[in-house]
Amino acid sequence: MTNLKEIKNRINSIKSTQKITRAMKMVAAAKVKKAETTVKASRPFTQELNSMFEKMLNSVNVHSSQTLKIKSPLDNYPALLDVREVKSVGLLVITSNKGLAGAYNANIVRKTIDTVNEYEKQGIKTYLFIVGQKGISTLKKRCKNCEIVKNYFAVANEVSSENAQLVIEDIAELFVSKKIDKIEVITTRFKNMMSYFVENWVVLPLKDKNFDSEKKHDSIIEPLMEFIPDKHQILQKLVPMYLTNILYQALLEAQASELASRMTAMSAASNSAEKILSELSIQYNKTRQYAITSEITEIVSGANAQIN
Repeated sequence: MTNLKEIKNRINSIKSTQKITRAMKMVAAAKVKKAETTVKASRPFTQELNSMFEKMLNSVNVHSSQTLKIKSPLDNYPALLDVREVKSVGLLVITSNKGLAGAYNANIVRKTIDTVNEYEKQGIKTYLFIVGQKGISTLKKRCKNCEIVKNYFAVANEVSSENAQLVIEDIAELFVSKKIDKIEVITTRFKNMMSYFVENWVVLPLKDKNFDSEKKHDSIIEPLMEFIPDKHQILQKLVPMYLTNILYQALLEAQASELASRMTAMSAASNSAEKILSELSIQYNKTRQYAITSEITEIVSGANAQIN
């Protein structure tokens, strides 16, 4: 039978772990409410921006860069519309820098590996761009046929439109130069505190949609759109905003999902620790009772032996 010292050490160890899990649960709970509010507040803007972009894109029949001053790949919006034969795909995988978030990172990694394998069956080469430390460390071990081009650790720590634009500029340059024919984002769509969904969002070419815009009734006639100044210049300004916002929304959704998953995981860990402590306390008391009974038996046996 396990001795009292071993049980006591195990109880102390689990109590220390429980303190950590409870603290992490409280931190995640404090952050997730703010993240939930932010992501829900940003969705109407994203839907309206997508709707506006779609209307403007459909209002322009011929997309030309002749009148545009192009300083970066994001300025060359006609090239970002180029739908061509897909021979290579870039996957922007959004994970976290920290673990202890339940199956959050594992689900994203599993989705990434499945996507890479599916494209490989079609003879399509995949290139990975990883947001978060956990994604790159896990994919290096589990995905032998994954080619990781670049990682973005800072983006996972600080979700902002500025960081989103830096990432978009990198992948837009590869798309415009035709090194990659399609860009997808693998992220999570936050639903509530208890659930989220892993999804693929197509970012480039631009004609693919990701976030459903609000649909109007077919009987409503859209007003004719007039462009001042040139329509191509307006689209040139709108495209970087549109692309940056897609990634920014994906990062917000991922952040809220990660925090909710961590809060749930730490809550479950704390409850499990409480259950184990209860079982160990019973075992400790039984062992202690057995030890005391044994000592009393030995004393009585020794006393009887002296009397006899």
